[in-house]
Amino acid sequence: MGDDRLSKARTRMTTEPAAVRYALVSLVVLFLGIFLVAPLVTVFASALEKGIGVYLSAIREPETLDAIRLTLFTAAIAVPASLVFGLAAAWAIAKFEFPGKYLLITLIDLPFAVSPVIAGMTLVLLFGARGALGPWFDAHGIKVIFAVPGIVLATTFVTLPFVARELIPLMQAQGTDEEEAALVLGAGGIKTFLMVTVPNIKWGLLYGVILCNARAIGEFGAVSVVSGHIRGETNTLPLHVEILYNEYNFAASFAVASLLTLIALLTLVVKGVMERGSLRRAKEGANDAPPERDGDSG
Repeated sequence: MGDDRLSKARTRMTTEPAAVRYALVSLVVLFLGIFLVAPLVTVFASALEKGIGVYLSAIREPETLDAIRLTLFTAAIAVPASLVFGLAAAWAIAKFEFPGKYLLITLIDLPFAVSPVIAGMTLVLLFGARGALGPWFDAHGIKVIFAVPGIVLATTFVTLPFVARELIPLMQAQGTDEEEAALVLGAGGIKTFLMVTVPNIKWGLLYGVILCNARAIGEFGAVSVVSGHIRGETNTLPLHVEILYNEYNFAASFAVASLLTLIALLTLVVKGVMERGSLRRAKEGANDAPPERDGDSG
């Protein structure tokens, strides 16, 4: 009886007039074309406007290669740091009760609420020459602001919530039954975490890492404040694009911007593949589950 009502409801939902369906689909396609496809096409068309030789020359420029190396180096530090923090925070919040739990959840969301520019200014006020900690670092020969450490700190700050925010609802939904069963059977805390918890969250974990990596590579606001825009030293790819564009070197700026665009597209492709794989495995698991017998409902 319930299945019949559900089937009828689905039929009503999918039998809108053809004009309404076409209008909605056309509106979505038009929106995506104006705000997504057209900018992407413009970037690649402008990058290749003067030929593939000019494009490759702009990519092979020493300053561009330095920007690529610094961007990858920054991501290589910020992403693992966010991964470790996200795992620890999600594990603590989802599996335990402790004082200040909801305050911790609020603090995790802080980088989402604070403008990246404000985050960069905060780092300058903290680690700058006249900041609270700046004189101590200067006295020990450690340069943070307008140097690579400041860029890493700024990038880590803005990427910190991504892994945690992917894992917290997932781990809360899974509960603690499997971990408690493993502990009762004699497994230690670390073994339980590695053999029970991690396999259950692996897809959410990978998804969070992908988003974190994309943000780390494309971050502009916070990094712009703390970098100093020193060519060949503190320019990441987004900053290098801005400098080239401000110098009216449009071909080179769009060529470098196309690298960031390709990274974004690759991120979306990987994300889509992972989502399809996750949904397929979920369906296979549902199909493999034994059917519920009538007597079980009692």
